[in-house]
Amino acid sequence: MSTINTSIPYSLLELATVSAGSSPADTFKNSLDLARKAEAWGYTRFWLAEHHNMLSIASSATSVLMGHIAGGTSRIRVGSGGIMLPNHAPLIVAEQFGTLGQLYPGRIDLGLGRAPGTDQLTAHAIRPDRMQAVYNFPEEVGQIQQYFSPANRSARVRAHVAEGVEVPLYILGSSTDSAWLAAKKGLPYAFASHFAPAQLFEALSIYYANFQPSEQLQEPYSIACINVIAADTDAEAERISSSLVKMMLGVLTNKIDYMQPPAELSAELRALLQEPAFQRMLKYAFIGSKKTVAQQTADFLQETRVNELMVVSHIYDHADRLRSYRLFSEIMQEKEVLSA
Repeated sequence: MSTINTSIPYSLLELATVSAGSSPADTFKNSLDLARKAEAWGYTRFWLAEHHNMLSIASSATSVLMGHIAGGTSRIRVGSGGIMLPNHAPLIVAEQFGTLGQLYPGRIDLGLGRAPGTDQLTAHAIRPDRMQAVYNFPEEVGQIQQYFSPANRSARVRAHVAEGVEVPLYILGSSTDSAWLAAKKGLPYAFASHFAPAQLFEALSIYYANFQPSEQLQEPYSIACINVIAADTDAEAERISSSLVKMMLGVLTNKIDYMQPPAELSAELRALLQEPAFQRMLKYAFIGSKKTVAQQTADFLQETRVNELMVVSHIYDHADRLRSYRLFSEIMQEKEVLSA
């Protein structure tokens, strides 16, 4: 018998995915509804991604959407998963998140990544000197820390609204590069194993072996993100997951479309699932009934020993998505999961 340690926090990553037949306004309404229910179901954080020039994802103005979510909830932590720092000036990030921290004390997280969150042409349109900012990512993280520090009151350039405000920083990564940085700076580390699982274990090993305590964090703290589609039966979860498969196919072929309604997996889609590229991306996609997903989750936690799980669910229908997150919360609140 394997067990899930019920002290492990579980959180939610929201991409604000736009389903076919709906609008971004519909998506934002559903995101807030999900956040309110996630708060009631015991989720620790509700993080929002940053993506640009993507038809199917509406989380492009991350800090604005965070304000919408935080203002409509009362306890759950709201954060960025993440702010793609090379797209932004550190001073502006500090001012935006300092403002959020003033409005919602003790509830705002600032997750920072260095990927563009878009294609290269759009990344250049966002910030033409972006590649220089990528190289300066460690220094720009340090600048943000300085802007939040009370000691910055004597500096000539200040983010007045951020000074002394409690907004913890998190380093996001999908390879080993950011693991070194998170360890060196003594910051929590969140790994994107929901779409880039290949270097998960190496990155975690680097992070734990090289961690240096900081003012924010005395011991290493890791978060791993997984895909979850839970339903009442394995068959129903598989049917719902066809929307995820179609979405991944669009990403791989650069033919991104709105999230499509589910259907029975065709022979063609089943064949695609056997392709190495699909298997790599969906290695940590836990799809099935409550019992099936519980076992997969318990195995993952036993293998990784991460401190926290973050879940993302690419599901077309809002009611199905709510059901999936509700079932996962029940899994994380139960004491024992039978091993296969």
